[in-house]
Amino acid sequence: MDYTIDNEYLNGLMQKVIAKNPSENEFHQAVFEFLESVKYALPTHPELIDKQILERIVEPERQIMFRVAWVDDNGKIQVNRGYRIQFNSAIGPYKGGLRLHPSVNLGIIKFLGFEQIFKNSLTGLPIGGGKGGSDFDPKGKSDNEVMAFCQSFMRELYRHIGPDVDVPAGDIGTGAREIGFLFGQYKKIVNEYTGVLTGKGLTWGGSLARTEATGYGLCYFVNCMLQKKMNTSFEGKTVVISGSGNVAIYANEKATQLGAKVVAMSDSNGYIYDENGINLDVIKRLKEVERKRISEYVNEVPTAKYTADENGSKGIWTIPCDIALPCATQNELNLESAKTLVANGCKVVGEGANMPTTPDATEYLLSNGIYFTPGKASNAGGVATSALEMCQNSARLSWTFEEVDAKLKGIMENIFENCDKTAEEVGCPNNYVVGANIAGLLKVASAMEAQGCI
Repeated sequence: MDYTIDNEYLNGLMQKVIAKNPSENEFHQAVFEFLESVKYALPTHPELIDKQILERIVEPERQIMFRVAWVDDNGKIQVNRGYRIQFNSAIGPYKGGLRLHPSVNLGIIKFLGFEQIFKNSLTGLPIGGGKGGSDFDPKGKSDNEVMAFCQSFMRELYRHIGPDVDVPAGDIGTGAREIGFLFGQYKKIVNEYTGVLTGKGLTWGGSLARTEATGYGLCYFVNCMLQKKMNTSFEGKTVVISGSGNVAIYANEKATQLGAKVVAMSDSNGYIYDENGINLDVIKRLKEVERKRISEYVNEVPTAKYTADENGSKGIWTIPCDIALPCATQNELNLESAKTLVANGCKVVGEGANMPTTPDATEYLLSNGIYFTPGKASNAGGVATSALEMCQNSARLSWTFEEVDAKLKGIMENIFENCDKTAEEVGCPNNYVVGANIAGLLKVASAMEAQGCI
């Protein structure tokens, strides 16, 4: 991919990033998208260059990589690699999930950590950016094997985290089970009961609405945009959602509550299409309880169709819809898929995953008048509610579902307003990629400037 920026300073910085971080393609892509947006802020914010804010913000404060050795059910020692990237703490302790997936490598964790800086800033809450994980795959592992891995992982990670230092959370592959094993080991090692992880169980410090937060937050953001910019809502709209994990399931639930009909969902093996609307109760049982593939859906809903897709979600974007919500993984929606969506009359693409749309697809969608919401804005509901969990832990309080949900809705609507206002101010109306990147940056930049050379 060509990472050339039409600004001498920013292009030079981009080339430095590539040279210092070779072969980390996802990280390069994230930085490129960010710097492409930042060029619109430079005329009114010279401090970004004068104070070397941009030079500093693309370099992680700390990169931690370690061995994770654990014993499987056959008594054989397995070895994985663990990561924690503590990217920026200017506005608060590092905050970001732990991803457990075979695709995890240093570049992916750095891209996620970099995105997290601006996502967390947009929430308006005092949390910095970080991310971690491992190339361990929890799929197909027994509970004992997952526990063995998590305990070994935490035996190294514990020395680098804390409630006022770095507060990890769940992510792909890291659900309530994994958070429980990680928290138990941390508590055992440090002899302290503290809110060092979020996404905890409700009986031991977790927050109501955390499970639903990312999917709900996505829909709150998109619905606010629909109301403010298009004088409409989810009511009566046809929606396609890629993925069938936590984000996709609860985006489906909230979109349906708001009056939409969700007709398609997917997993890494293929996708289902149900013209009558996806039966979410079946999806929840298959994915959250039985941990089965989405192909099983058609055995219980014979009117639905399943299509095997070696590219996971690629084919799902051929299904006509008003609103597309990519909620699976990075770079799942490419230029070909973007063209298909536009040709089929799609009006809105809202990212529920982290950077699920390729740069050329994003450019095509924006240039064709599609309302496009970047993940660092529309995906921020999960980390916002994690921060609310931190608040409850610090105060030894537990808020009701309705209280947390109301706060989440307010946060997501404020994020939209901030992105919309910032995009207007820099001369890029309705470009929420630019709006989100610059709005997220300016808060962090102000803190970095105030704190001196750190």
